[in-house]
Amino acid sequence: MSLLLEFLDVRQTAWGVLQSLGPILLFFLALQALRFRLPREYLLGIIKGVVLTFAGLVLFLQGVQVGFLPAGESLGRSLGQIGSLWLLMPVGFCLGFAATIAEPSVRVLGYEVEKASLGRIKGRVIVLTLSLGVATLMALAMLRVTQGISILYFLVPGYLAAIVLMCCAPPAFVGIAFDSGAASTGPMTATFVMSLMLGIAAQMEGRDPIRDGFGLIAMVTMAPIIAIMCLGCIQAFIGRER
Repeated sequence: MSLLLEFLDVRQTAWGVLQSLGPILLFFLALQALRFRLPREYLLGIIKGVVLTFAGLVLFLQGVQVGFLPAGESLGRSLGQIGSLWLLMPVGFCLGFAATIAEPSVRVLGYEVEKASLGRIKGRVIVLTLSLGVATLMALAMLRVTQGISILYFLVPGYLAAIVLMCCAPPAFVGIAFDSGAASTGPMTATFVMSLMLGIAAQMEGRDPIRDGFGLIAMVTMAPIIAIMCLGCIQAFIGRER
């Protein structure tokens, strides 16, 4: 009952979402009054969409705060007590894949890529590639936190590889890749996965949550960039072979 009441108390979340959407809506209404002059039916449809977006964001973010954050922390503490690298890496891979598949912004990106490319680049391929890239980096993040490896050993080679791939991948995939890095670090990753990593670092002896628990988002941002440009290189190679 207390959990239900906590979920229903959406005042703080609603205020935060209103602060985000409010200026956009006011700016649009000002342009409508001064410049656009859109038909009334079209304007009402936009306002209905904004209202539904507001309600959806409030419910989603409230669920993230009430459910995903505590769940990630609890799971992280349990896994941190085990401390087995050979268990944590597969678990990290699976959780990274699941969190990315469930990320709304990744779904939107896949849909927009397929629409803009007239179906030549399939949205489900983009989503799957993103998810596998993030899952691989999540497994490496588990290696990092258990062994206390500096994040520089992951980020520097990773971004150097991304720079090299920029010269090899088709230009369209370069743009998609860098947008993918931002799309994959949405509410699911920044809440559940980060709280999971902090919980693991807090439970393991000799690990500092501040030093070892953070840096995951930087690694997750890098993963889709490399994965999508590799996909572009593969597609370009297959196209030449045909």
